[in-house]
Amino acid sequence: MCKLSIIVPVLNEQDTIKACLSRLQYLRKAGHEIIVVDGGSQDNTLSIASSLSDFLIKSKKSRSIQMNAGANKASGDFLIFLHVDTILPARIHDLISQIYDRNIKWGRFDLTLSGQHFFFRVIEKCINIRSRLTGIATGDQVIFVEKEVFNEINGFPEIALMEDIAISKSLLKYSKPACLKEKVVSSSRRWEKNGILKTILKMWVLRLLYFFHYDTNRLEKIYS
Repeated sequence: MCKLSIIVPVLNEQDTIKACLSRLQYLRKAGHEIIVVDGGSQDNTLSIASSLSDFLIKSKKSRSIQMNAGANKASGDFLIFLHVDTILPARIHDLISQIYDRNIKWGRFDLTLSGQHFFFRVIEKCINIRSRLTGIATGDQVIFVEKEVFNEINGFPEIALMEDIAISKSLLKYSKPACLKEKVVSSSRRWEKNGILKTILKMWVLRLLYFFHYDTNRLEKIYS
């Protein structure tokens, strides 16, 4: 059996962590593992996650560092890096097992956003098409990678932002990603809170600055 390690980086997610982990309990029962990596939560995230995960790790605050810490603890054949506000496809194990049997090393899913606004349909379609054309995956698309390959590239570069783009570039040296058409559902809360057009503009600016090697610590401040 292809064993999965689902790694969930969190920080002050008491309102979302229970729903996220509850959806994954059937995978635990099937022999897979859930690893929650906390970046210093000051709310009830830890107490909620303790009984719903196989490992609960404390780490320095940084998504890349947290995900690397989770990967170091993982015993699965494939690592799945899941944002706490994203829902996996129901057939996740079958899908990854097929990838494993075909000797594909990494990939991501198509993305759909939870909001109902028409702009969200345009945004998700653009993200999915761009990813297929460039081979670059976003964290919202749920990156998965064979653990052996993850170790060979030394995991995520420990940068403050754009770690998904950075690891995609490293993994492209092995192969193009498997771009699965099965969809993950990611929360549109950030877009709705900050404004759809404003968020799109901000992300374009951040990606452009990253392309020109702008300091990721400053990018993270802009993002936050």
